Order: sequence, then C-alpha cells, then structure tokens
Amino acid sequence: MHPRRPEGFDGLGYRGGGREESGPGARPFGSASELGHWVTSPPDIPGSRNLHWGEKTPPYGAGTPVGGAGLNEEPNLGAGGPGADQLNRFAGFGIGLASLFTENVLAHPCIVLRRQCQVNYHARNYHLTPFTIVNIMYSINKTQGPRALWKGMGSTFIVQGITLGTEGIISEFTPLPSLTHVVAMPFYSASLIETVQSEIIRDNPGILDCVKEGIGRVVGMGVPHSKRLLPLMVLTFPTVLHGVLHYVISSIIQKLVLFVLKRGNSHNLPTESSTSIQSMLDAYFPELIASFAASLCADVMLYPLETVLHRLHIQGTRTIIDNTDLGYEVLPINTQYEGMRDCINTIKREEGMLGFYKGFGAVVVQYTLHVAVLQLTKVIYSTLLQNVS
Repeated sequence: MHPRRPEGFDGLGYRGGGREESGPGARPFGSASELGHWVTSPPDIPGSRNLHWGEKTPPYGAGTPVGGAGLNEEPNLGAGGPGADQLNRFAGFGIGLASLFTENVLAHPCIVLRRQCQVNYHARNYHLTPFTIVNIMYSINKTQGPRALWKGMGSTFIVQGITLGTEGIISEFTPLPSLTHVVAMPFYSASLIETVQSEIIRDNPGILDCVKEGIGRVVGMGVPHSKRLLPLMVLTFPTVLHGVLHYVISSIIQKLVLFVLKRGNSHNLPTESSTSIQSMLDAYFPELIASFAASLCADVMLYPLETVLHRLHIQGTRTIIDNTDLGYEVLPINTQYEGMRDCINTIKREEGMLGFYKGFGAVVVQYTLHVAVLQLTKVIYSTLLQNVS
C-alpha cells in the first residue's frame, strides 16, 4: 500500500499545489488565520496538554491562566495542577461507580433478607432493627455459605436492564412509567423467586432463567405452579401502583433536596485554598445526595405496599424460603390471598400493623452502607485534591 501524500507536501509549507514560493504577494502558511482552516484541536485526552504551533509545555503544577477556558475547552472545576485536572475529570465517574456498586452489589444481601422477611408470614421475629438483621445474616452465611446472601443478583440486573430498555422505548410515546412496570412485571416476579428461594434446596440457575421463567409465566408454560398462583391481571394493579408512587415520591424528594442543596451552596463562598475541592464536591455530590434521599424516602414510605406486593407475587409458586427466625431451617410459602385487599386485611388481622414492616432493619443496614460509601468516597477525593493542589 502506497502512502496517499500529495506531491507538494512539505510540512506546514503545503498549500495544495507545489512548494511555497517567495514573492511580493506570498503569505506564510503558518499564520493563525490560515492555519485555522486546516489545523483542528485533537480530542482532550486526559494527561495530554494538546499543544498547538508555537506553544510550550507549561511546568508541572502551573495553574490555569486567569483568562479562563477558551471556546473549545472545558472549564476547570478548580485551580489545581494537572493532577487536580485529571482528578476532576474522573471524579464523576468514580463517585457514580461507587454509588452504583453499593446500591446493586454491596447492599444485595440486605435486599435478599428484606424480601425473605417480607414474604415469611410464619416469622415471630419481625427484624425491625438492624441488629437482628445482622445476626440472621451471620447465621445464614455460617450454615449455607456466602452464596446464600448474593443469590438472584444476576436476575436483578436483568430486570433492571429490561426496565431501562422498555422505559427508553416507551418514553418516545408517553412519559407515564406505568407501561414499563407492566412489561417488566413477569420478569420481576421470576427475579423475586430467585432472591427468596432457599439455597439449601435451590438448583444452580442459569443467567437467563429469569427471562425464560418470565416468558413462561406470560404464556402459561414452564415450571408448574399450584392453583393458588394469582394471574398476572390480578398483580397488575398493585405492581403499577407501587411503581408509579415510587416514581412520583422519588422525583419530588429529589427535586426538593437538590433545590435546598444548591441554594445552600450559593450562600457558602469557598476560599481560594479550597476552591478546587469545593468545586468538585458541588459539581457531583448534590446529585448523588438527592438521589440517595429520594430512594430512601420512597422505600420507607412504600414499604408496607411492597410487603403486600411481594406476597402476592410469591403466592402459588411453590417457593421454599429460609427460616428468618433461626437461620438454619426452611419454610414453605402456602398463602391463600385472593387479592390485594384480602392480603392487607389478613396481614393486619394475623400479624398486626408491624407485620407490614417485617425486615425493615435490612433497609436501615442497606442505606447505612450507602451513606458510609458516599462519605468514604468524598473523603478520598477531598484528600487527593488537597495533595495535588
């Protein structure tokens, strides 16, 4: 393969024809006005200086000029050196990744115990505090191994992917989230069974078993269920009600918290020494704190409805769960609810009002872990920026 280079190419002296000729009307091609038509800025690669013709590499640690960013440059969050510039560039990715990891991986054992307690109508210990939840987690981990606390995590990711994909398609036609929950409902039911099924009698499920069982639930095929299995039409109303209320509550709380945080930050002017650190924190953490507060408030307010929803989904599926009172036995689920109203009345009559809050201590542990990770991430980034600024 031959290089495709014009005959008259000679570095910056190339003008599309022959070599540059001197004369009365000749202009050097290296002028800024003419270079602008031919030379473009390369992408802003982290760690590179993107030097142009005639510029020199600034010494390490030199700050940004007072004039600020140019037209094609992103403004710096602070006035640190190149190390601070790179940290600011990757701060959003790192902080968001830590929050995502905590919410979906680190807190998954809390979700497993929370759901098992919600559907366990036999339980005498309601686990309303985090202390009893931690104790039962230790007992289950000791008797069944660590896999018992992370079961169903793959199906949880699949349901989230189906929900996000469906939401992206449906949002093109309507902003209402109700249709999204209807589409994801059978897969959510299959994922719920995987997370509460005891590891003692549970086979090793495949990654796509959640999808297969969800489709089988829709078409009426697949794993045989008992006659107490509620049809999907009965589950549609409580599922959509919970999803819509969660969306509305979380949206309101998120906007309210974000408004309060931004209003508070506007009154607190940082000093010169803390400009880089405070700019980074003000850029990324308000969104995370608002999202955290919104999810917490929605989960707490809708916890009784979630308990009813999970019991309706699990009924008739021949699921065997762990004994949340002891941690080393199994119990069958043999409920006979006729619908949402009957489930509410039965729980109120047989288990009391606190029966709607079984496993609430797992919520406390879950969001305590989330707060700890967010605070740790904040301290790490603040320390790193202080060292490089």
